[in-house]
Amino acid sequence: MKLEGRVAIVTGASRGIGKAIALALAREGVRVVVAARTEREGGTLPGTIHKTADEIRALGGYALAIKTDVTKEESVEELVRRTLQECGAVDILVNNAGITLPGKLLDLPVKRWDLVIAVNLRGTFLCTKAVLPTMVKRKSGSIINLSSVVGTRMIMFDLAYGVAKAAIERFTCGLAEELKEYNIAVNALCPSLTDTEGFKQWMPGADTSGWQRPEMWGKYAIFLANQNASSLTGRVLSAEELAELGADPVD
Repeated sequence: MKLEGRVAIVTGASRGIGKAIALALAREGVRVVVAARTEREGGTLPGTIHKTADEIRALGGYALAIKTDVTKEESVEELVRRTLQECGAVDILVNNAGITLPGKLLDLPVKRWDLVIAVNLRGTFLCTKAVLPTMVKRKSGSIINLSSVVGTRMIMFDLAYGVAKAAIERFTCGLAEELKEYNIAVNALCPSLTDTEGFKQWMPGADTSGWQRPEMWGKYAIFLANQNASSLTGRVLSAEELAELGADPVD
C-alpha cells in the first residue's frame, strides 16, 4: 500500500462521491478525516460524517469526523488545526463538497446563486489555502478537486453549478503551476452523470442504470493520490482520460 499511513481530508464525505473516496482511501491504509456539515440524519439527503467514519472503522481503518462548513474560513481553519493536532500532517486534500440548486437564472434568487458558488468554489479555495502551509513546508502533497462535466457541457437550468465547476478547473490548472516547485500535485476529477443521492434528488425518476458509480471515482482518487508534481499535475480528468493513463476502476 503506497498510501498507507498518510493523512487525507475529504470534504463532503457524508455521502456520494465524497464518501466513496473516503472509503477507498481508508482501504489503502490512509487515515481519513471525514468533513461535512451533516452530523445527524433527518435532512433531505441520507448520510452523516459519523456514519462514514463508522464504516471506515468497520474496515479496520482510522477515521476522524469533523463537522465543517467549507464556506466559513474559521470552520475550515479549525478542520485543519484539529487534523494536524490529531494526525500530525495533511498529505491529501479532496475538495469534494458541493451543492446544486437548479433553476432558470431569471428565477434564481441571489442568495441561491451565492450559496452554490460559495460551497463549490469558495470552499475549494478556503480548504486548499488552509492546508498549503503544511504541504509547502513538507514539500509534498496531493490536492484533488472535483469538477463536473457540467463545467464544460450545458445542462439546462444549472448555470451557477456549471460556472463554479468551470472555475474549479481553472483554479486546478493555475494552482498546479504555482505549486510545482514544492512537489505538490493538483488535479481534478471530472465525473459525468453519477448515481449519487444528490443527483437522484435533482432528477427523481431518472434511469440511472447507465450512469457512473461513486465507487469508480473512489478508485480514480487513489490513482491521483499516488501522483506527485513531477508525474501528473494540472490535469482535469474524465473517466476516459484516466483509463488512458492506466487508472483502472475495476478491482
